[in-house]
Amino acid sequence: MQSPLLAHTAGTGTDRFALQNPQLLRVTLDGRSEVLARTGAMVAHVGKVDFTGWTPPAGNRRGNRNGGGNAGNRHRDAGALDLMRCSGTGTVYLANLAQHLHVLQLSQERLVVTNSYVLALDTTLDWHTVAIENGDRIAGVGSRCLEVSGTGGLVLMTSGRPLVMPVEPGSYVYGDADAVVGWSSGLEVQLQAQSTNTEAWRRRGTATEGWELAFTGRGFVIVQPSELLPPQRVPRG
Repeated sequence: MQSPLLAHTAGTGTDRFALQNPQLLRVTLDGRSEVLARTGAMVAHVGKVDFTGWTPPAGNRRGNRNGGGNAGNRHRDAGALDLMRCSGTGTVYLANLAQHLHVLQLSQERLVVTNSYVLALDTTLDWHTVAIENGDRIAGVGSRCLEVSGTGGLVLMTSGRPLVMPVEPGSYVYGDADAVVGWSSGLEVQLQAQSTNTEAWRRRGTATEGWELAFTGRGFVIVQPSELLPPQRVPRG
Protein backbone atom coordinates (compact mmCIF):
# COMPACT_ATOMS: atom_id res chain seq x y z
CA MET A 1 0.00 0.00 0.00
CA GLN A 2 1.29 3.47 -0.87
CA SER A 3 0.04 6.72 0.63
CA PRO A 4 1.49 9.87 2.27
CA LEU A 5 -0.63 8.85 5.26
CA LEU A 6 1.80 6.01 6.02
CA ALA A 7 4.66 8.46 6.51
CA HIS A 8 3.21 9.55 9.86
CA THR A 9 5.02 6.88 11.84
CA ALA A 10 5.77 7.05 15.55
CA GLY A 11 8.79 9.09 16.54
CA THR A 12 11.60 7.95 18.80
CA GLY A 13 13.48 9.57 21.65
CA THR A 14 14.04 9.50 25.39
CA ASP A 15 12.60 12.89 26.36
CA ARG A 16 9.78 12.63 28.88
CA PHE A 17 7.55 14.96 26.85
CA ALA A 18 7.93 15.40 23.09
CA LEU A 19 5.59 16.39 20.29
CA GLN A 20 4.78 13.64 17.82
CA ASN A 21 3.15 16.43 15.83
CA PRO A 22 1.70 19.83 16.83
CA GLN A 23 -1.49 18.17 18.14
CA LEU A 24 -0.19 14.90 19.57
CA LEU A 25 2.04 14.47 22.62
CA ARG A 26 4.46 11.55 23.04
CA VAL A 27 5.25 10.63 26.66
CA THR A 28 8.13 8.27 27.44
CA LEU A 29 7.84 6.29 30.69
CA ASP A 30 10.98 4.67 32.10
CA GLY A 31 9.41 2.65 34.89
CA ARG A 32 10.91 4.82 37.62
CA SER A 33 8.65 7.87 37.62
CA GLU A 34 5.08 8.72 36.74
CA VAL A 35 3.25 11.34 34.69
CA LEU A 36 -0.09 12.97 35.41
CA ALA A 37 -2.39 13.46 32.41
CA ARG A 38 -5.88 14.80 31.87
CA THR A 39 -8.38 12.00 32.37
CA GLY A 40 -9.37 10.45 29.05
CA ALA A 41 -6.55 12.08 27.03
CA MET A 42 -4.81 8.83 26.03
CA VAL A 43 -5.27 7.99 22.34
CA ALA A 44 -2.64 5.20 22.02
CA HIS A 45 0.15 3.50 23.95
CA VAL A 46 2.74 0.76 23.66
CA GLY A 47 4.56 -1.20 26.36
CA LYS A 48 3.41 -2.08 29.85
CA VAL A 49 1.60 1.06 30.96
CA ASP A 50 -0.99 1.45 33.71
CA PHE A 51 -3.62 4.18 33.92
CA THR A 52 -5.11 4.72 37.37
CA GLY A 53 -7.07 7.40 39.15
CA TRP A 54 -5.11 10.07 40.95
CA THR A 55 -5.91 11.69 44.29
CA PRO A 56 -3.70 14.60 45.38
CA PRO A 57 -2.42 15.11 48.91
CA ALA A 58 -4.78 17.01 51.15
CA GLY A 59 -4.15 20.75 51.18
CA ASN A 60 -5.66 24.13 51.70
CA ARG A 61 -7.31 26.27 49.01
CA ARG A 62 -5.97 29.66 49.87
CA GLY A 63 -5.12 31.96 47.00
CA ASN A 64 -3.61 35.27 46.03
CA ARG A 65 -5.96 38.12 45.21
CA ASN A 66 -3.67 39.30 42.41
CA GLY A 67 -3.62 35.98 40.60
CA GLY A 68 0.16 35.56 40.88
CA GLY A 69 3.14 35.61 43.19
CA ASN A 70 3.69 33.49 46.28
CA ALA A 71 0.39 32.74 47.99
CA GLY A 72 2.12 30.98 50.84
CA ASN A 73 0.71 27.58 49.95
CA ARG A 74 1.98 25.00 47.46
CA HIS A 75 -0.42 22.19 48.27
CA ARG A 76 -2.40 20.70 45.43
CA ASP A 77 -6.08 21.53 45.09
CA ALA A 78 -8.07 18.31 44.78
CA GLY A 79 -10.80 19.90 42.69
CA ALA A 80 -8.58 21.89 40.34
CA LEU A 81 -7.54 19.21 37.86
CA ASP A 82 -9.17 15.98 36.66
CA LEU A 83 -6.10 13.80 36.27
CA MET A 84 -5.05 10.18 35.84
CA ARG A 85 -1.74 8.58 36.75
CA CYS A 86 0.36 7.10 33.92
CA SER A 87 3.01 4.64 35.12
CA GLY A 88 5.07 1.74 33.86
CA THR A 89 7.44 1.33 30.93
CA GLY A 90 6.52 2.35 27.42
CA THR A 91 5.17 5.21 25.33
CA VAL A 92 1.85 7.01 25.75
CA TYR A 93 0.25 9.33 23.20
CA LEU A 94 -1.98 12.09 24.53
CA ALA A 95 -4.30 14.54 22.77
CA ASN A 96 -7.51 16.48 23.28
CA LEU A 97 -9.77 17.15 20.28
CA ALA A 98 -6.77 18.03 18.06
CA GLN A 99 -5.83 21.11 20.10
CA HIS A 100 -2.33 22.53 19.60
CA LEU A 101 0.11 21.39 22.30
CA HIS A 102 3.01 23.20 23.94
CA VAL A 103 5.70 21.67 26.18
CA LEU A 104 7.14 23.94 28.88
CA GLN A 105 10.06 23.06 31.14
CA LEU A 106 9.89 24.82 34.50
CA SER A 107 13.01 25.23 36.62
CA GLN A 108 11.90 26.61 39.98
CA GLU A 109 9.66 29.02 38.07
CA ARG A 110 6.01 29.96 38.48
CA LEU A 111 3.31 30.25 35.85
CA VAL A 112 -0.42 30.92 36.21
CA VAL A 113 -2.60 28.90 33.83
CA THR A 114 -6.28 28.15 33.37
CA ASN A 115 -6.75 24.56 34.51
CA SER A 116 -8.80 23.59 31.45
CA TYR A 117 -5.72 24.08 29.25
CA VAL A 118 -3.48 21.61 31.14
CA LEU A 119 -2.94 18.31 29.29
CA ALA A 120 -0.11 16.71 31.28
CA LEU A 121 2.57 17.48 33.86
CA ASP A 122 5.31 15.90 35.93
CA THR A 123 4.49 14.77 39.46
CA THR A 124 7.37 16.98 40.67
CA LEU A 125 5.33 20.13 40.03
CA ASP A 126 3.07 21.78 42.58
CA TRP A 127 0.00 23.94 42.04
CA HIS A 128 -2.68 25.81 43.91
CA THR A 129 -5.66 27.92 42.93
CA VAL A 130 -5.30 31.70 42.83
CA ALA A 131 -7.99 34.35 42.82
CA ILE A 132 -8.42 37.28 40.44
CA GLU A 133 -9.68 40.66 41.54
CA ASN A 134 -13.40 40.82 40.65
CA GLY A 135 -13.15 37.24 39.38
CA ASP A 136 -16.01 36.06 41.58
CA ARG A 137 -18.48 38.15 39.60
CA ILE A 138 -18.73 35.51 36.89
CA ALA A 139 -18.96 31.82 37.73
CA GLY A 140 -15.77 30.05 36.77
CA VAL A 141 -13.53 33.05 36.08
CA GLY A 142 -10.67 33.05 38.56
CA SER A 143 -11.66 29.80 40.23
CA ARG A 144 -10.05 27.94 37.31
CA CYS A 145 -6.68 29.71 37.63
CA LEU A 146 -3.72 27.71 38.94
CA GLU A 147 -0.22 28.80 39.84
CA VAL A 148 2.14 25.99 38.83
CA SER A 149 5.62 25.96 40.36
CA GLY A 150 8.69 23.77 40.85
CA THR A 151 10.84 21.84 38.40
CA GLY A 152 9.42 19.61 35.69
CA GLY A 153 7.49 19.46 32.44
CA LEU A 154 4.10 21.07 31.84
CA VAL A 155 2.05 20.58 28.65
CA LEU A 156 -0.59 23.16 27.72
CA MET A 157 -3.33 23.05 25.07
CA THR A 158 -4.58 25.91 22.89
CA SER A 159 -7.26 26.16 20.23
CA GLY A 160 -4.95 27.14 17.38
CA ARG A 161 -1.52 28.73 17.54
CA PRO A 162 -1.27 31.13 20.49
CA LEU A 163 -0.11 34.72 20.77
CA VAL A 164 2.40 35.64 23.49
CA MET A 165 2.12 39.30 24.50
CA PRO A 166 4.89 40.97 26.56
CA VAL A 167 3.85 43.08 29.54
CA GLU A 168 5.98 46.04 30.64
CA PRO A 169 5.76 48.07 33.86
CA GLY A 170 3.63 51.18 33.56
CA SER A 171 1.43 49.81 30.78
CA TYR A 172 -1.52 47.46 30.46
CA VAL A 173 -2.20 44.45 28.25
CA TYR A 174 -5.78 43.21 27.86
CA GLY A 175 -7.06 39.80 26.87
CA ASP A 176 -10.54 38.37 26.42
CA ALA A 177 -11.39 36.34 29.52
CA ASP A 178 -12.33 33.37 27.32
CA ALA A 179 -9.11 33.54 25.26
CA VAL A 180 -6.39 33.94 27.93
CA VAL A 181 -4.55 30.66 28.56
CA GLY A 182 -1.97 31.77 31.12
CA TRP A 183 0.45 34.46 32.27
CA SER A 184 3.62 35.13 34.23
CA SER A 185 3.21 34.74 37.95
CA GLY A 186 3.65 38.10 39.64
CA LEU A 187 1.62 40.13 37.16
CA GLU A 188 -1.24 42.13 38.64
CA VAL A 189 -4.51 40.92 37.14
CA GLN A 190 -8.01 42.34 37.26
CA LEU A 191 -11.24 41.21 35.63
CA GLN A 192 -13.29 44.02 34.12
CA ALA A 193 -16.20 44.57 31.76
CA GLN A 194 -15.12 45.80 28.33
CA SER A 195 -18.55 47.31 27.71
CA THR A 196 -21.13 49.12 29.83
CA ASN A 197 -23.86 47.17 28.06
CA THR A 198 -25.85 45.33 30.72
CA GLU A 199 -25.52 42.15 28.64
CA ALA A 200 -21.79 42.19 29.41
CA TRP A 201 -22.56 41.12 32.95
CA ARG A 202 -23.42 37.74 31.52
CA ARG A 203 -20.62 35.35 30.53
CA ARG A 204 -20.57 36.97 27.08
CA GLY A 205 -22.46 39.99 25.78
CA THR A 206 -24.70 39.98 22.72
CA ALA A 207 -23.61 42.80 20.41
CA THR A 208 -20.47 43.89 22.28
CA GLU A 209 -17.46 42.38 23.99
CA GLY A 210 -17.94 40.76 27.38
CA TRP A 211 -15.25 40.40 30.04
CA GLU A 212 -11.53 40.93 29.75
CA LEU A 213 -8.46 40.50 31.93
CA ALA A 214 -6.17 43.49 32.45
CA PHE A 215 -2.47 42.76 33.14
CA THR A 216 0.25 45.07 34.41
CA GLY A 217 3.79 44.50 35.69
CA ARG A 218 6.59 42.62 33.95
CA GLY A 219 6.12 39.32 32.17
CA PHE A 220 3.98 37.86 29.40
CA VAL A 221 0.42 36.74 28.62
CA ILE A 222 -0.54 33.72 26.50
CA VAL A 223 -3.68 34.17 24.39
CA GLN A 224 -5.28 31.62 22.05
CA PRO A 225 -7.01 32.63 18.78
CA SER A 226 -10.40 31.55 20.10
CA GLU A 227 -12.87 33.09 22.51
CA LEU A 228 -14.57 29.78 23.19
CA LEU A 229 -14.05 27.76 26.31
CA PRO A 230 -11.63 24.85 25.67
CA PRO A 231 -12.99 21.44 24.62
CA GLN A 232 -13.68 19.09 27.48
CA ARG A 233 -13.77 15.33 27.81
CA VAL A 234 -17.01 14.17 26.19
CA PRO A 235 -19.13 12.38 28.83
CA ARG A 236 -20.21 8.82 28.08
CA GLY A 237 -23.86 8.37 27.23
